[in-house]
Amino acid sequence: MLSAVVRSALTNHRGLWSPAQSAVRAMSSSAGPTSPYTTLSISQPAENITHVELHRPEKLNAMNKAFWSEMVDCFNEITADPDCRVVLVSAAGKIFTAGIDLMDIASDILQPQGDDVARVSWNLRRIIAKYQETFSVIEKCPKPVVVAVHGACIGGGVDLITACDIRLCSQDSWFQVKEVDIGLAADVGTLQRLPKVIGSRSLVNELALTARKMYADEAKSSGLVSRVFADKAAMMTGALELAGEIAARSPVAVQGTKVNLIYSRDHSVADGLHYMATWNMSMLQTQDVMKAAQAAMEKKSPRTVAFSKL
Repeated sequence: MLSAVVRSALTNHRGLWSPAQSAVRAMSSSAGPTSPYTTLSISQPAENITHVELHRPEKLNAMNKAFWSEMVDCFNEITADPDCRVVLVSAAGKIFTAGIDLMDIASDILQPQGDDVARVSWNLRRIIAKYQETFSVIEKCPKPVVVAVHGACIGGGVDLITACDIRLCSQDSWFQVKEVDIGLAADVGTLQRLPKVIGSRSLVNELALTARKMYADEAKSSGLVSRVFADKAAMMTGALELAGEIAARSPVAVQGTKVNLIYSRDHSVADGLHYMATWNMSMLQTQDVMKAAQAAMEKKSPRTVAFSKL
């Protein structure tokens, strides 16, 4: 069924690479989560690309207790995997995610342990910090993370995608900072990262304070996503093409670029330049510079260069 959908989509997207087409055909959600995870399905659709799929389709990919720890374990493994150069995140089922599974994690949030206010607060702070790490680990991962959103992306979903490096969506997507509707301020990344993603502080405030839905076209115009695709099949093909472009470059250059982009986002220009100089005083000594330069002089694609693992 997926192959038929992809072939139909590609009729209107003839410019896409055949390797990406083949990889999409090979990707299937039917097998379910990959061990040892219960909420995630992990695959390698193409060389040097790791696909992390949210996989609780029967629960609209709501984020239960297992998800919050499995994402940390998954991205820690990806960080240490020398065969992975880029990560693609997507979701199985009808939508990207319905956000936090309140029924599953209610006991953590609403009934924290402790003998008095100080101890209850201390334990609640520890729980919140643990949940924050679920998405911070994506940002800390030196491998670029491309996220592909279809359908609804609600609450915790916005926290997740704002921690990713490149955001794509399908035309049917919509985004919602839902937390004020359930009586709390978003506390695992949206209020900190969304203002750095979207240029308009007024728009961020509006979304966070009203919990209104933002649809695909507005998400594109505001800068939340960089591309909008006709449907999920076309989006996944485009996402794999993009991931392949990144994976073809020097991992020293790509990972160094991500690290310095994030550092510069949070520091002054002068601090960023100082950090960059310190970074490249060693990284410029890589053999990758000469390999890439030689390929460029010979007018060859970066895909022809055999870069060492990192």
